[in-house]
Amino acid sequence: MTPSRPGVLVLVLAGVAALTWVVLQQVYSSLPTVPWTAIPTVLLLAVGEAFSGYMTRARIRREPGTKPVEPLAVARLAALAKASAHVGAVCGGIFAGFVLYVLPLLDQDTPRRDFFLAGGSLIACVILICAALYLEHCCRVPKSPDEESRP
Repeated sequence: MTPSRPGVLVLVLAGVAALTWVVLQQVYSSLPTVPWTAIPTVLLLAVGEAFSGYMTRARIRREPGTKPVEPLAVARLAALAKASAHVGAVCGGIFAGFVLYVLPLLDQDTPRRDFFLAGGSLIACVILICAALYLEHCCRVPKSPDEESRP
């Protein structure tokens, strides 16, 4: 498994946003409003991943007061981080598509509500992506002192 690349995640987010915008041209009027529950849910996931990254990094470095971590657990956390980053990019793209579509319709009540909820959800998805990338970074094996001294 290779590390996630932020550029790929940005491309996924932008591509899904464009696709969502195109689809919304046809079906927006028949959709229910954007749910507010996405914002706290995604933020809670981001906090959990950031905390897991912090704790995993301390355990890999064997800092005082921490137990050593099993390699399989680290591999599972790295897989979770990679999956979360990609899901965050796809969901963020969907919410970005909503934001782009309702932007010219802000004088109406329902599109204005959808704009703020989709915008907040987009921000939450970006925070999730950042937390997932942090967790993925924390799962890396630290370099040995011999590797650090090499030019």
